[in-house]
Amino acid sequence: MTNETAALVPPDAIEAPTPPARFDTLPLDPKLLRAVADQGYAFMTPIQAKAIPIVLEGKDVMGAAQTGTGKTAAFSIPLLQKMMRHETSSVSPARHPVRALVLAPTRELADQVANNVKAYAKHSNLRAAVVFGGVDMKPQTLELKGGVEVLIATPGRLLDHIEAKNCVLNQVEYVVLDEADRMLDIGFLPDLQRILSYLPKQRQTLLFSATFSPEIKRLANSYLQDPILVEVARANATATNVEQRFISVTDDDKRATVLKVLRERGIKQAIIFVNSKLGAARLARSFERDGLRTAALHGDKSQDERLKSLAAFKAGEVDILVATDVAARGLDIADLPAVFNFDVPFNAEDYVHRIGRTGRAGASGVAITLVTRDDTRLIGDIEKLIKKKIELDAVELDEERPRRSSWQRDEGRAAEPRAEYRGESRTESRTGASVGEGAESRRPFPPRRSESRSAPRDPFFDRPYEPTASLDGPAAWEKSAPAVPSAARLSPNIRPKRKLAALLGGAKS
Repeated sequence: MTNETAALVPPDAIEAPTPPARFDTLPLDPKLLRAVADQGYAFMTPIQAKAIPIVLEGKDVMGAAQTGTGKTAAFSIPLLQKMMRHETSSVSPARHPVRALVLAPTRELADQVANNVKAYAKHSNLRAAVVFGGVDMKPQTLELKGGVEVLIATPGRLLDHIEAKNCVLNQVEYVVLDEADRMLDIGFLPDLQRILSYLPKQRQTLLFSATFSPEIKRLANSYLQDPILVEVARANATATNVEQRFISVTDDDKRATVLKVLRERGIKQAIIFVNSKLGAARLARSFERDGLRTAALHGDKSQDERLKSLAAFKAGEVDILVATDVAARGLDIADLPAVFNFDVPFNAEDYVHRIGRTGRAGASGVAITLVTRDDTRLIGDIEKLIKKKIELDAVELDEERPRRSSWQRDEGRAAEPRAEYRGESRTESRTGASVGEGAESRRPFPPRRSESRSAPRDPFFDRPYEPTASLDGPAAWEKSAPAVPSAARLSPNIRPKRKLAALLGGAKS
C-alpha cells in the first residue's frame, strides 16, 4: 500500500488488535468466576478463549498449545461449570459419584492439576481428589469412599483402586487425557485402554498436550468422537518469549559452563535437566560442593521426598533443582528465570517441555542447552521438530583447572629419571642449573615425602641368579622327608594308643 492510498483510508477502517477476552464474558457460575478472580486471572489466554466455549458445548476437543499457556484451566473450568448442575450439599457418598476423570502421566503433574481444580471449585460443593503411586493407599481410599466428583489420577494407581473396588467409574461423563503423548512414551497405552474400557461409551473426551505425534492422533481417532482441533500455535512449537541458546562444550566443562552462566547473568534459581537418575544425584552433590543450595528430583526418590524438594524450590529455599524428565511436564513454577539442559534429551519433544518450565504465563525466560560432539544427531532431531536452524555458541572459561590428584603427581614424578641415576645433584636436576651458575635465586623444591622414606626391599630379589650345582639328583618334591620322631609329631592333646597283647589284636614284637 502506497502512502497516497494509506492517506485515503479512514482511521476507522484500520483493524485494531483484538483485546484478550475476559472470563466474566463467559456463561460461568458466579462461584466459579469468584474463584477465578481469587487466583488473579481476569483475561483468558488464547487456548482458553478457543477451547472453553467448545467444551461448554459438549464437543470432544484436541487442544494443542505451547506449554505454560493455561491448558489446565482450559479444561477444568468448563467441566466444573457443566457439573454445577449436580452440585449438592449432601454428605452422602452416593450423591458424589465420580463424574470427571483426569489422567496425567506423572505424580507431580497430577498433584498440580488437582491443586488447580480444588482452587477453582473452592466456593462450590464439588469435591476433587487426586490419587497417584508412591504413597500409602489408605488415605486415598478413605477420600474415594467419601465421594468425589472430579478424580485426578495417574493410570497405574487408578487401576490399583479399580481392582480394589475403591472407586466406581460407571457414571463418568467427562474424561481428560492431559499430556497424553508422555503417557504413551512411558508405556501407559495398555493401562489407558483398560481404564477407558471401564467408562461409559457416551462421554465427552478432551485431549490436551503441547505436542501431537502420529501415535496421539491414532489414539484420538480411536476414543474421541468427531474431535475439534484447537490450535493456537504451530504444533511442537517452542514459546516465543523464551531465549534459547546452544553452547558447544566438552563433557568436562559442562559444570563450569553452568556456573559461569549463573554468575554472569545473575540467575538466582534454575532447573537443570539430565537424562539419568544417577547423573541427577551426582550432579546435585557436585553443585552442593560448589556452595549452591541444591535438590535432586528423579524417579528413585519417594513421593514425599519429591514433593518436599518441589515445595522447597518454589519457596526459594533451593537455588538449583537437578531433575530428570519427571519434572519436564506440567510443573508450574512462577517466575522461573532459567532452564539448563545439562544433557540433550533423547526425545526431541521433551526439549519443548523442558524449556516450557520457564517463560510461563507471558513472562520471559532463558533456556540453555549444553551440546557435545556426541549430541549431533539429537540436535538434528530438535531442529526438525522446532523447524529452526540451531547455531552453536562458544563460551570462554577461566583458565583455572582442578588440581591433579596426588596419585597423578606421583605417577608423573615416577616417570622422570632420578637425578642421582643421571649423575646430577638434586638441585641441578630440578632448577636446570647448578648452584654455582647463578641459580641461587631459584629456590629448589623441597624433598618429597615419598622420596625421604625409601620403601622396604627384600634382599633375596636383588641376588643374581644362581643355578643349582647338580641337576641329576631327584627333584626337591620327590625327596623323602627326614624322619621325625613320633613323639615330636604327636600333639600333646592326642592321647597315644594303648598297647595290646598279640592275642587281642596288638602288634607283634
